[in-house]
Amino acid sequence: MPRNVAIITDSTAYLPQTALEEHGVTVVPLTVVLGGEAYEEGTGITADTLATALRERRAVTTSRPAPETFARAYRRAAERGAEAVVSLHLSAEISGTYDAALLAAREAPLPVRVVDTGMVAMALGFCAVAAAGAADAGGSLDEIVAAAGERAAGTSAYFCVDTLDYLRRGGRIGAARALLGSALAVKPLLELADGRIDLLEKVRTTSRAVARLEEIVVERAGSAEVDVAVHHLAAPERAERLAERLDERLPGLCALHVSEVGAVIGAHTGPGLVGAVLSPR
Repeated sequence: MPRNVAIITDSTAYLPQTALEEHGVTVVPLTVVLGGEAYEEGTGITADTLATALRERRAVTTSRPAPETFARAYRRAAERGAEAVVSLHLSAEISGTYDAALLAAREAPLPVRVVDTGMVAMALGFCAVAAAGAADAGGSLDEIVAAAGERAAGTSAYFCVDTLDYLRRGGRIGAARALLGSALAVKPLLELADGRIDLLEKVRTTSRAVARLEEIVVERAGSAEVDVAVHHLAAPERAERLAERLDERLPGLCALHVSEVGAVIGAHTGPGLVGAVLSPR
């Protein structure tokens, strides 16, 4: 039976293409500006190009989609037979994407529920998958939004970066916390808390930071059924090792995704990022 509620998210969900197709999720891209050229995330700029630009300290900026971009997506959903839309987006604390979607929803030709998930990366992606499942089951708008909210409430995200300088420059973490995280050459371990990026712990080396990341995920997962995503930027070996260890140590692991983040998140974290998203089912 055709789904009558369309599920839309943004490009920072980093859902694999196979998952987008399987769950029928539509993506609206954010924009990355490099060298005066604007690119839609996922097209025209590779992770290697981004990492090189950041290492060379070239200006890389990001911006939310224009409201009209969302408006087009909502119109297309209506044209394809949808009776309503649930539009799920990264935390409004770190992007104006949610606000742009809200503006577009006011003029949409069908009901649109815009949701600030408070998440980012696959933490957002898992919310979109949960919403799609509820929509496939014939859920109402309220039930679909609730399914995404429940998934968000149980999901946590942790990551380590080589430096907090990129987050500071992009305004995603305060200067005082950036200075604290950089003191004594420690490696900052961060978490997504209340929709914001916050300093969780300070670890002496990158290897210890990744090991601590592993321990946190294992401790908090316990024996529950969980989905996990491991993200990185220009650190594939670290990410693969972390994924292998989690695969060995999580008895309730249902799905494990390993992927390089896109340009929007990468621009604010810098090369060397390794992160893990834990999402109980």
